[in-house]
Amino acid sequence: MSRYISFRRPDGSPSFGRVDGDNVHDLGAQGSPAWLRDALGGDLAELEPTATYPRADTRLLPLIPNPDKILCVGLNYATHVAETGREQKEHPAIFTRWADTLVAAGDPVIRPKESTRFDYEGELAVIIGKGGRRIRREDAMAHVAGYSVFNDVSVRDWQRHNIQFTPGKNFPATGAFGPEMVTRDEIADIASQRVQTRINGELVQDQPVSDMIWDIPTIIEYCSTFTQLAPGDVIASGTPGGVGDKRTPPLYLKAGDQVEVSVGSVGRLISPVFDEL
Repeated sequence: MSRYISFRRPDGSPSFGRVDGDNVHDLGAQGSPAWLRDALGGDLAELEPTATYPRADTRLLPLIPNPDKILCVGLNYATHVAETGREQKEHPAIFTRWADTLVAAGDPVIRPKESTRFDYEGELAVIIGKGGRRIRREDAMAHVAGYSVFNDVSVRDWQRHNIQFTPGKNFPATGAFGPEMVTRDEIADIASQRVQTRINGELVQDQPVSDMIWDIPTIIEYCSTFTQLAPGDVIASGTPGGVGDKRTPPLYLKAGDQVEVSVGSVGRLISPVFDEL
């Protein structure tokens, strides 16, 4: 499969590259920062490596460290709608996350001092490769560069302050993203992939992407109606039922926990949990 990462070179500068076993082929121009977002408007397969590093000599960054937009879909699995006690609406629930909340695979998610209700949400991430406005549903998949894994970690205490989601979704180091992007053409049936979350090895979420209420083309059509999508934009497509906040008793994340989110052959995202110092 064609897989891409964002990383820091051995000299510390950011770049992106193609994964080849235990090596990374650097696809960014040498001597300056390089961003996967800026390359998505073209053909990644045509890019020639400018260097090759052992993967162990690089440090992962969030898959898209600097997206223009992160659009998150709430309540997109019927099981999650049911466990929240909400009614299914006619249109998707969309909220936004900020880029400075993102952390790379393997880096910790940080429970803030203000929270005792720190919760996981495993999700499929969709990365836009071709921008556009008012994209028709039947054309939508041509605008997808690929897929990755997202953990939309939620500070439920602050999410429930009012009817808005924004405060509880934007604390620093709460959006785990990566490790890799697998290109759209490499996964024939994304709907058959299962979104699974494990806390310290225990399976707590498990549903196929096909169970989404609004599928990927519908989400792209809807979002591109109210905003111009751009290469590198990220859509976190929603979490299945089984979130910690709605379990009996609740299962909140604490320091020392390990969260593993996997989406079939897309990949596996592991995040330790730390408390804010």
